[in-house]
Amino acid sequence: MEYPLIVRDFLDRAETAYPDRVAVVDEPNQPAPGFGGGELTYRELAKRARAQAAGLDAMGVPVGGRVAVVSQNSARLLTSFYGVSGWGRVLVPVNFRLSVPEVQYIVEHSGAEVLMIDPELTHLIDDVPCERKFVLGESDDELWGSTDEPRPWAGDEHATATINYTSGTTARPKGVQLTHRNNWLNASVFGWQTGVSDRDVYLHTLPMFHANGWGMPFTVTGMGGKHVVLRKVDGPEILRRVDEHGVTLMCAAPAVVAAALDAAQTWDGPIPGRDRTRIVVAGAPPPTRTIERVREELGWEFIQIYGLTETSPLLTMSRMRAEWDDLSPTEQARNLGRAGYPAVGVRISVDESGEVLAQSNHNLASYWDNPEATAVAQAGDWFHTGDGGAFEDGVLTISDRKKDVIISGGENVSSIEVEDVLMSHPQVREVAVIGIPDEKWGELITALVVVDGDVDADELIAHSRKSLAGYKVPKRIEFRDELARTATGKLQKFKLRQPFWEGTDRQVN
Repeated sequence: MEYPLIVRDFLDRAETAYPDRVAVVDEPNQPAPGFGGGELTYRELAKRARAQAAGLDAMGVPVGGRVAVVSQNSARLLTSFYGVSGWGRVLVPVNFRLSVPEVQYIVEHSGAEVLMIDPELTHLIDDVPCERKFVLGESDDELWGSTDEPRPWAGDEHATATINYTSGTTARPKGVQLTHRNNWLNASVFGWQTGVSDRDVYLHTLPMFHANGWGMPFTVTGMGGKHVVLRKVDGPEILRRVDEHGVTLMCAAPAVVAAALDAAQTWDGPIPGRDRTRIVVAGAPPPTRTIERVREELGWEFIQIYGLTETSPLLTMSRMRAEWDDLSPTEQARNLGRAGYPAVGVRISVDESGEVLAQSNHNLASYWDNPEATAVAQAGDWFHTGDGGAFEDGVLTISDRKKDVIISGGENVSSIEVEDVLMSHPQVREVAVIGIPDEKWGELITALVVVDGDVDADELIAHSRKSLAGYKVPKRIEFRDELARTATGKLQKFKLRQPFWEGTDRQVN
C-alpha cells in the first residue's frame, strides 16, 4: 500500500501526539497581536489551519490556486504553510524586503488569487494588483474565522505545495516549484541529520519565506517541538530569546552569526545556550575564525549546510564527527566550514567544467512557467547548481560561483539586476557588480562604475534604492576609468574580483 506524502502530515502528527503542547510562541511585539494571545497549542494551530482552508473554500480558491503572502516571521505565516498547502493550494511566500515592482512581478507571474500582507507593508494593498487582498491582523475573521470543516483533499505528493521565488542569473526572479514530496523529504532528512526531537525549541532567526524556512516549519512541527517566532534579527534579542525560552536550535545566515557574536561581547552573565544550542548555517560559510568563535565564545554547536532554494534546500551537511575529535579546534572549524557530506538520498557529482551537480528526491519539480530555464537546470537528469567546486573523499567544497549571483546576508542577489538599475542612471556608462569578501555579510555587493560627468557614490546608491530591495543595493561603489573585457567585449569579472579575493582559497565567501 502507498499513501501520498503531503505537508499536512507534519501538523496531523503534532495534533495527534502533542495536542496540548505549546506549538508556537508568537513575536511579543507583533504589529497585529491577538492571534492566539501570543501562544498557540498544536490543537489550536491545527484548528486555525483548518479554518484558513475553509475560508479559501468559501472564496472559491480551487485546489492548485496560488495564495501569496508577504510577511515577516509570524504565527499567521507559520499557520499558512498548512492552511494553504495542506488542503491542496499553493503557498507563494514572498520576500518582505522586496520593492513594490518586485512584489508586483511575483504576484502577477505566479497568478496568485489571494494576497496576504503584513501590517507593516500596507502600502502594497494599493500598489500590487490581486483579486483578493488582506492585511494580516485586520482580516483575521475572513482568513481564520470559519467554523466550517474544509473540503477534503485526497492529497497528491507530486502536486506543487509552494512556489518560492529566487534571484538567479537573470534580472527577473524564477519561481521554484517545490512539491509536497520535495518538502516532505527535505524536512524529514534535515530533521534526522540535525537530530530534531520533541525536546527541541526552535528560534526562527531565518525568514520563513526563505526556502520555506529551510523546511523547519515542517520538521519541528512533525516532532512536536516548540516554535519561537523572531520577527526581526537583532543580536541581543537572539540571546534574550535563547535565554528565556531555552532555545536549542536555530538556522541562520552568516550575518546572524555575526550579530550573535557581537551581542555576546556585552552580554551580562553566562552566554545562554552554552552546550545546548546548535546553529545551522548556510548561504556562505563563515571564516574559520568565526566558526571557532561560535564554538568557543557562545559554546554552541556549529553545523554547516549547502543547498539552494531549488533543492528545498538540503544537499550536504558538515557536522562534528568522531573522526575529528583529536584535531585542533582550528582544524575542526576548517572542516566545519566546508559544504560537507551528501545528505541521505543525495548524490553529488562535479562535471568536466567544475560545476557541482546534484540528484535528490527534493530537487525542484520545475521553474514556474519557465520550461526553458527548467530544461537547462535539469539537463542530463542532474540539477545544475551553478556553483563550482570539488567533490573528494566524500566531501564537497565550494570554490567558485559559476552563476552570476552574489550571496549577501544569506540572500541571493542577481548582479545583472543591480547592473541594470545602475545603468539606468544617465551618467553611468559601464558597470560591473561583484561580491567581495566581508566578515558580516559573507559577500559585500560592490559596483565598479565608469561614469560620464560628475556623480558620486551616494547619488548612485540613492538611485538604486528607488528600484531595488534594500539588501540588493550596493554597499560599496568604486569608480574606474575602464573595466576589463575580452576581445569580444565581454566583462571579465574574474579579473575584476581577483584583487579583492587575493589570498583566499575560494572565490565565494
